[in-house]
Amino acid sequence: HFRGIEVGCGTGNTLRMLAEVAGGSIVGLDLFAPGLNYARRRVSCPLLQADLRQLPFGRAFDFVGLFDVLEHLPDDVAALRHLHGILRSGGFLCLTVPAHRGLWSYADEAGHHFRRYDKIELAQKLAMAGFGLERLTFYMASVLPPMWLARRLATTLENNKSAHDSFQQELRVIPVFNEGMLFLLKLEARLLAQGKSLPFGVSLLAVGQKL
Repeated sequence: HFRGIEVGCGTGNTLRMLAEVAGGSIVGLDLFAPGLNYARRRVSCPLLQADLRQLPFGRAFDFVGLFDVLEHLPDDVAALRHLHGILRSGGFLCLTVPAHRGLWSYADEAGHHFRRYDKIELAQKLAMAGFGLERLTFYMASVLPPMWLARRLATTLENNKSAHDSFQQELRVIPVFNEGMLFLLKLEARLLAQGKSLPFGVSLLAVGQKL
């Protein structure tokens, strides 16, 4: 019987999609109650408030999802080892993280990130935690050029703004541009679903198997 868990499920947006695939066999876990309160409006699967470093499980899961969480943790290898401990033998970890140290900016500061990753670093840390690397690819390639340009211009022209204010400005909706980006991201998603890899992007997607 398949069992999966999303660690750091937040408000449940990704968890909702996982639940559609896995049915009632997925669990959502987050450290913060406010996010879980939103998640309860989106999903009917079990939700649990707990610290990743003190997970109340044994080797209970076939799948662990960790999406844009690892960069927030001071000791990422220790976190990966904790997740390794709740996976059954042969189970899979799927995670996403921000890519390219050169893209570090006010957005990372506002998001309380500790790091951005390159492919070699992420592969090494997964291996240190006991995972065999099944897949590693960039994604969100279409976002890379406008993100790089926007953050360089913001750093140059708006250096009197706080990291939070600059990030809020970046998140504003630009209808035609956002629709174009959504179209390109859907094309990327199709390529990734076909097992293809992308040569660049603002994020990394990795799949590791418990050895």
